[in-house]
Amino acid sequence: MGRSPPLGQRHDAIESVQGKIEKINRNQEEYKRAKCLFAPVARLASELLQKALSLSEEERAELAGSLIESLDATVDEAVEAAWNQEIARRIEDLHSGKAKTIPWKEVRSRISPKLTHGK
Repeated sequence: MGRSPPLGQRHDAIESVQGKIEKINRNQEEYKRAKCLFAPVARLASELLQKALSLSEEERAELAGSLIESLDATVDEAVEAAWNQEIARRIEDLHSGKAKTIPWKEVRSRISPKLTHGK
């Protein structure tokens, strides 16, 4: 049989294992506290989701847009200004007759075959 490690090494190994066990126990206690703290938040989030899903399609779309907009807290003023100029230009093109519109019925008839045939 092999020789046992010296007593000091065995003691160090035991302390190391005990330290790991204590860390695991602390982590379990922290997990239990966090679970108790976040359970009401999770329940509230679930209730909010159920209420949101019961809204009309239009209301859900508006809510989704608001939520997405809230995620982009930083606004690039230069980009915002460029979009505003582009929108104004397009409106002016419509009013002046420079831009030609196509009735929805015609657009739908053009794209419908492509959509139904996967092209």
